[in-house]
Amino acid sequence: MAEITASMVKELREITGLGMMECKKALTETAGDLKAAEDLLRIKSGAKASKAAGRVAAEGVVSAFVSEDGKVGALAEVNCETDFVAKNEDFVAFAREVAKLVTTQNPADVAVLSAKALGAQTVEDARKGLVMKLGENINVRRFSRIQAVGRLASYVHGSRIGVLVDYAGGGETLGKDLAMHIAASKPVCVSKEQVPAEMLAREREIYRAQAAESGKPANIVEKMVEGRIAKYLAEVTLLGQPFVKDPDQTVEKMLGANGGKANAFALYVVGEGIEKKTADFAAEVMAQVGRA
Repeated sequence: MAEITASMVKELREITGLGMMECKKALTETAGDLKAAEDLLRIKSGAKASKAAGRVAAEGVVSAFVSEDGKVGALAEVNCETDFVAKNEDFVAFAREVAKLVTTQNPADVAVLSAKALGAQTVEDARKGLVMKLGENINVRRFSRIQAVGRLASYVHGSRIGVLVDYAGGGETLGKDLAMHIAASKPVCVSKEQVPAEMLAREREIYRAQAAESGKPANIVEKMVEGRIAKYLAEVTLLGQPFVKDPDQTVEKMLGANGGKANAFALYVVGEGIEKKTADFAAEVMAQVGRA
């Protein structure tokens, strides 16, 4: 049987918001499989889907750059080891230049980007120079470039959350409002048609298992499932979410009232999806004592 550690229980608690004993029991039942334990708890408790974007697990910055005509732009995430370095002027400037380079040069991936010229050196040489200067591991993790159908608006919140949104109609205020809404509400995609099939299948399976425990007839269970799916789609799609500046209307209705349209967006949160290593200082001390 897999060992269920305190850190595993802690991580599951952070994902689900449920109690320690519930999380430990679920991990035991699923032999330490975190994803399976999360699904099990959601089936039993009706807990909401986790939001990966809320689990920050690394330091660094997200930088945005948009061309003067508002037609092309990019987000870039550059990571480091500590929040102290993330605030360093040279580090922030490097991230900004990376986003600008992605916008103007359109590299295929990070490897191609690394070989691009950044002033008198390459991006990779500049990165290595920062590592030497700042004493931390630094890497360009990812980037996203958008060629707008309409025009682009960008928003960066505290250097840790970055948004690019391609929109049409309305004015600059509409674009800024959309970008800020996306940063706050973190939708998965623009409309329900764009929700990944695997995400929808997973939610449907969980809701069906939850509804089945009610003991209701199969036809009622299916109606319950479809009702939950409709609610889920409203939660994860930009158009279905309540508009942050006026929760009495959805983003879709707000856009309609302003003659606007949302075409696409990119959203980055620093450290999203990266597991941050936590040090067990007591264990380290004991290990050193044992070696002494």
